[in-house]
Amino acid sequence: MQNIPRIFINEVLEAEKKVPVDKNIIHYLRRVMRTDKCLVFNNGDEYNAVVSDDNISIILKEKTEHIDPSNDLILYFAPIKRIDDLLNMATQMGVSAFQPVITQRTVANHINWARQEKIIIEAAEQSNRNSVPKILTPIKFSDVDFSGMVVADERAGHGREISDSVDGNYKKLLIGPEGGFSPQEFEIMDKNNVRGLSLGKTILRAEVAAVVAIAKVVK
Repeated sequence: MQNIPRIFINEVLEAEKKVPVDKNIIHYLRRVMRTDKCLVFNNGDEYNAVVSDDNISIILKEKTEHIDPSNDLILYFAPIKRIDDLLNMATQMGVSAFQPVITQRTVANHINWARQEKIIIEAAEQSNRNSVPKILTPIKFSDVDFSGMVVADERAGHGREISDSVDGNYKKLLIGPEGGFSPQEFEIMDKNNVRGLSLGKTILRAEVAAVVAIAKVVK
């Protein structure tokens, strides 16, 4: 079966709707993929669609039966230098939203968030999702609501006994920066009963830790 291109359109979707799109999308479908057919998705729904004869719009057809494989996990993370990889892989893992958190050891403070939006859209298109995760406004560590949260706890790599699994249905996961959380931040999380999760005895890069932790938390 031919792989049909999937396109995210930030519009309310309904059958027979004609949606004007950027000329780059038309070029991609017509010239790169050599087709006038595609799948269009947004907000959990997916529709069959075709390029209009005037090469200006995409016309939505019938809704497909494809069920959105996304989950409802919010990934809290400290911005890192390899943020492209983190957001790309976490989107493929199905997270619903990204919450940037500025920690004491955060070093990547100047992020082009518009570029990151494009990365997660492309990752959602590629990974067969029917939705695109939101990027929320960055907040300080001191402003985080720690209720019902799991943290990827790198202290397991330094000999501390921490469980490598979680019981319960957690909706918030926290990943630290390249240099890890500070002792003061761990103290705050411990006081707030944040659930620690071991990712093994080795210290993982933040983007790898995110993927491993998501796989352990999502049921």
